[in-house]
Amino acid sequence: MPGTRRAMASVNDQDDERLPADDRDYVQSLVRGLQVIRAFSREHPVMTLSEVAQQTDMRRATARRFLLTLVRANYAATDGKHFWLLPKVLDLGFAYMSSMSLWEIAEPIMRDVVAQTGESCSASILDGHEIVYITRVPTARVMTVGLSVGSRLPAFCSSMGRVMIAGQPPEDRARFLSEVKMRRLTPFTVSSMVDLRSAIDTAGRQGWAIVDQEIEVGLRSLAVPVRNRMGETVAAINMHVQVGRMSVDQMRETLLPVLLDASQRITAALTD
Repeated sequence: MPGTRRAMASVNDQDDERLPADDRDYVQSLVRGLQVIRAFSREHPVMTLSEVAQQTDMRRATARRFLLTLVRANYAATDGKHFWLLPKVLDLGFAYMSSMSLWEIAEPIMRDVVAQTGESCSASILDGHEIVYITRVPTARVMTVGLSVGSRLPAFCSSMGRVMIAGQPPEDRARFLSEVKMRRLTPFTVSSMVDLRSAIDTAGRQGWAIVDQEIEVGLRSLAVPVRNRMGETVAAINMHVQVGRMSVDQMRETLLPVLLDASQRITAALTD
């Protein structure tokens, strides 16, 4: 949050020594360096020092040190005025991805889904108030929404987000609902807490969720949760379709059984 970032930016690196005993292992400089990396996005792939400072709520001098450190470590590059990330940044995410057998198990099953339905299939995990795409099996059909591995969407109005929120322990679900900031991405995006609670409760009760044009006008999505051997929701898989190609009822009749079967197959493979 901006206030938190401003507070962090006002403390220099030596302040770690003055943290309370239970916080001395918290390295603020590392967290702030990661903030700088995450400031770059599809919307902001190249930024000036001032823009990075503004995006992270840091002083220019602080942002400059982090940026130049990233440049020296070959995680970023600069032409003297603008900065951008280099492919080496992918190593940070690959270390996590390569350690998770789930995605290796899920991808061939998701390919089966695409072969059966002719629709693209994606998987994501919940990260705070967002979902993060971790695997995507596309079709040749052009989709207007640009999604790839690493893409993030608001969890509250995405089909995968809703099934994952519904699958969280009650205290985590309550915390999410108390903290979430809803914003209307389209005229169809849920805009009241009453409606959001109802949508999440429904997703939990029925075990799947359909979101109709809440992320992008003309786009519908259907998602089901992926559970581990303890029955905990650890991820979600979904499919997107264009409004003109398939109705909500058709999605429920033709796509839902395939997705539910895929989810069960992934869970069964995880328990082997």
